[in-house]
Amino acid sequence: MDVGRAPAVKVVPPGGGDSVSIPGFGAVFKLHSRDNHGVVAVVEHPFAVGTITMPHRHTREDEHSLVLEGEIGFRSDDAEVVLGPGGYITKPRDQLHAMWNAGTTPGRIVEVITPGGFEDYFRELAELFASVRPPTGVSVRETPEFAELAERYGLTYGTPDWLDDVVARYGLTHPVTG
Repeated sequence: MDVGRAPAVKVVPPGGGDSVSIPGFGAVFKLHSRDNHGVVAVVEHPFAVGTITMPHRHTREDEHSLVLEGEIGFRSDDAEVVLGPGGYITKPRDQLHAMWNAGTTPGRIVEVITPGGFEDYFRELAELFASVRPPTGVSVRETPEFAELAERYGLTYGTPDWLDDVVARYGLTHPVTG
């Protein structure tokens, strides 16, 4: 990281930024880490009703989330909370966590990722979902390509004891069994 040089001014108007579609949620790129020497990335995530991310653990970065719209649930290891607009949470690296739409209307968060670089995972994940055609009855999440992508970004996925309970309490689509 060359943090000695100041990055250029970056302006993204409301509704702006490149976006990708990932089943149940998406990613709108507001600030790429390549524009600030790898220090930070900012990504907006819309969450459809009934969506939960697959529980996962980052080994390289921390995520800081600010809820913009809706009611978003967060579970990080043993801590669980549902936040509305203006609510904020930090999800430290090395903690298994998931996020979900806990409400009845679409939700939206801004995710600040430090250090940057992980934002590229979302673009590659969207491309994977668009291009990989697993055999009938097999999820994209069960393919070697999915495992390789996660490994490249220092990401591990898990199925914690609390997952089924969260899915049932909020009427979510299960991220493993669909």
